[in-house]
Amino acid sequence: MSQEAAPLCPVTGRPAVRRVQWVTTRLLVDLWRIVFGTDARTSLAGVDRIGLWESPTGLYFFDPPVEGDQAFYGEFSARLKRRRLFTDETVREEFLIAARHIPFGARVLDVGCGQGNFRQCVPHADYTGLDPHVAEGSGAGGVRGETLAEHLVGRAASYDAVVCFQVIEHVRDPKALFAEIVEAAKPGGLIFIGVPHVPSALTRIPNFPINAPPHHLTWWSKTALAELARSAGAIVESVNNVPWGQEDGRIFWIERCSPIKCSDVYFRGALAWHASALIGHGLGSIAFRLLGAPKTTTDEGGGLLMIARRPVAG
Repeated sequence: MSQEAAPLCPVTGRPAVRRVQWVTTRLLVDLWRIVFGTDARTSLAGVDRIGLWESPTGLYFFDPPVEGDQAFYGEFSARLKRRRLFTDETVREEFLIAARHIPFGARVLDVGCGQGNFRQCVPHADYTGLDPHVAEGSGAGGVRGETLAEHLVGRAASYDAVVCFQVIEHVRDPKALFAEIVEAAKPGGLIFIGVPHVPSALTRIPNFPINAPPHHLTWWSKTALAELARSAGAIVESVNNVPWGQEDGRIFWIERCSPIKCSDVYFRGALAWHASALIGHGLGSIAFRLLGAPKTTTDEGGGLLMIARRPVAG
């Protein structure tokens, strides 16, 4: 660490406190191809290795932050659908929690909505979904194929609630995206941010590409989410662990069945690690089919959900 310049935290702008590990892009390309049948070469082109770093907030971030391109996500999404891991009917537990806070008739903006699955949880609201990777109108209730920045033109401070589930960890500049989310909300409007977190079952699975570039670029802590809110002047109401659900409960069992549990090293091109990932996936999938989503209340859960508000002017 003393021999190299630490990259800056994408939330606070302060130097990382430590490098957790290096991971070669060759290993990542192989993992994406073997585990998900997805070609990550174009997204990771020109980069030999990526560092995983820890910030003063407990945020883990990859540097350089290489985002997946449209070809990568098109292929990856198709693979998930074929395996029935995530479908157009998938309802995440964080959807249900957020929906309970949204009043009748509220204008809701769903940022990075995919096919617009959250729409079915808020039939009482005026729903708009945004996703630049989805064809216009193909999602539930109609999804706009545009970025948030494009959508904000003429629509700032228009929404009673803005939700962003499992999206902010995919972008190289989460602070800029969150600032746009706050800009979209009315003064006093609600903001919901759902993210993967560390430590969790997701981070303890060895060689798990879904939690690596070019897909996940950040792993979150409660402190990091609070700092994210502070960066845009939002007021945090709560940051809580999200219970496991049918859409992510398989991850719980894969981690429980994996002989190797990661701590500080998460990716390694070793036979024992590949074997552990294979065993965990096989046995964990069987356990999930037999037992379903875990009912534990003491585990870290499937993610973090921050509920915040845009401050009222004056």
